[in-house]
Amino acid sequence: IWMMRQAGRYLPEYRATRAEAGDFLSLCYNSELAAEVTLQPIRRFGFDAAILFADILLLPQALGADLWFVTGEGPRLSTLTKSAEFDALKPVSAIHKTLDPVYETVRILSTELPAETTLIGFAGAPWTVATYMIAGRGTPDQAPAHALKRQDRELFERLIDLLTNATIEYLSAQIDAGAEVVKLFDSWAGSLRGDDFKHYALAPARRITQALKQRHPQVPVIAFPREAG
Repeated sequence: IWMMRQAGRYLPEYRATRAEAGDFLSLCYNSELAAEVTLQPIRRFGFDAAILFADILLLPQALGADLWFVTGEGPRLSTLTKSAEFDALKPVSAIHKTLDPVYETVRILSTELPAETTLIGFAGAPWTVATYMIAGRGTPDQAPAHALKRQDRELFERLIDLLTNATIEYLSAQIDAGAEVVKLFDSWAGSLRGDDFKHYALAPARRITQALKQRHPQVPVIAFPREAG
């Protein structure tokens, strides 16, 4: 048994650790503190699995997007709606420099978790991450991403392809660091219909899963296309 968001604000020890970190992103990138908040619900409730404390938007930040959080409102990113903005992103090979603290968190957890507790790593699915990058924030209906898909499908598909490749490398690195299971969160999959769902949710998930299975055949991959179907 484990729960989504099992580490978080409902725990007083989490609130204390976040205050120590100073802000949410600093907490994500402080390996020792991120490991601590991952461990807190395990100590308190004895769940069967721990899910890595991180955020799906660390990956676009590693690719060069500006990322910040507005208190009471959530994440904000620099928007990506033009080819020049896409071309300014970093190559996939550059993500590990930014994301190394996440991998270090995994390494710490691999040594500190009880032997019977599974460590789950994760990433956002390409479609969901793309919706944030295009709009610069979370949106109720993902309308900006759907609009770009209609108006500049080539750019949109280049972004999905980049995120697919980056997600493969990100999750593979988490596994190398000690993650025993990885999960792909497609929080906004439910806003895709018909062929769009096949092309932009199902196909990237299949590519990511197949690539990870080739590299790490023993590691389960969980797909979570929320509200799909």
